[in-house]
Amino acid sequence: MLRLWSLVLLMLLTACDVGGSGAFMTGKQVPSVKTKTLDDVGGDLSKITSYRYPDPRMYRVSFDDALKMGKPIVLEFATPGHCTQCDKQLQLLKELMNVYEKDVIFLHMDQYYNPEAYDAFQVRGEPWTFVIDPYGKVKMVYPGRILYQELDPLLKDMTASTGS
Repeated sequence: MLRLWSLVLLMLLTACDVGGSGAFMTGKQVPSVKTKTLDDVGGDLSKITSYRYPDPRMYRVSFDDALKMGKPIVLEFATPGHCTQCDKQLQLLKELMNVYEKDVIFLHMDQYYNPEAYDAFQVRGEPWTFVIDPYGKVKMVYPGRILYQELDPLLKDMTASTGS
């Protein structure tokens, strides 16, 4: 019951709508979906994200190819072109990427440019963060904003257990 009230409070406090159920919850195998990469858009970041300060590292690999790499994945669903919280979430992920870049794949899905990923994961509203283990199963799902202090220990644990 406390978790339900926490989720309701989180939804009320965020500037963006966090709806939908995110069909692929903890422990479930994720779908292999082809998503756009920088190569697909000729290196033009404005054709793959509405984020004002994009980091090219988040757009180099398609999600289906990332699954084949055998590394943990942080998959962020965020459309900062219409979501203030999404902008802040992507700033946080860039900081974590600087720490875990060699051991974890960070991918950003913008609804304007990768709607097929939103459909495959049945995500409605944003931001949503999916942490996926090296075997393609959801380790954790975070609807709404997540804090550095929440995600960092999980990534530290996952990278330690994979021998990275």
